[in-house]
Amino acid sequence: MITFRMNGKEVQGEDGWTILEAARISGIDIPTLCFHGAVEPSGACRLCMVEVNDGRRRRIVASCLYPIRPGMEVDTESERVRNVRRWILQLLVDEHPGSDSLRALARSYGIEPSNFRSNDFQNTCMLCGLCVRGCEELTGASAIAFGNRGVKKHITTPFDMQTAECVECGNCLYLCPTGAMDRIFEKVRAMPMVTAESTGSAGRRRP
Repeated sequence: MITFRMNGKEVQGEDGWTILEAARISGIDIPTLCFHGAVEPSGACRLCMVEVNDGRRRRIVASCLYPIRPGMEVDTESERVRNVRRWILQLLVDEHPGSDSLRALARSYGIEPSNFRSNDFQNTCMLCGLCVRGCEELTGASAIAFGNRGVKKHITTPFDMQTAECVECGNCLYLCPTGAMDRIFEKVRAMPMVTAESTGSAGRRRP
């Protein structure tokens, strides 16, 4: 076991654990969006940043990726950490003001969408990649992927083509932290519409 200090208290964790893992075992809350214990961490959202003093210097690190070390000191709620989180949440809620979960988390830090917020209330995807990693690591289907780069980057199917790889397991819906997959899922699973002409009744989706 590795012993170190977190928020002034002595805590322990197993060799190979990250700060986030040790914090959760110790009952210390660190906010996350792109993290889920079922898939490998990626550090995409940077909301889990904490301040670490390793005896040589103090720095801000992503707790979901940073391994625990003997004797180090971790502060999960320093003013420097809270300031970083506020900036991250402000950027996220301004870019995706239509996400109820993002707005609720931002409000817990006293943040509301600013005058620079996006007018696209339909875009709630923050590109954290949880759905992509979950589809690959948990389901093994790889039916979801990132498309394009930069400001045009988005969640789609491989090569932006309809795919039969989706098994409709719902993992992506469960993992999505902003509710964006509720809108994207229809495109990912690519289930064809059954028309009235082919069924002799009102159009409906195949069960």
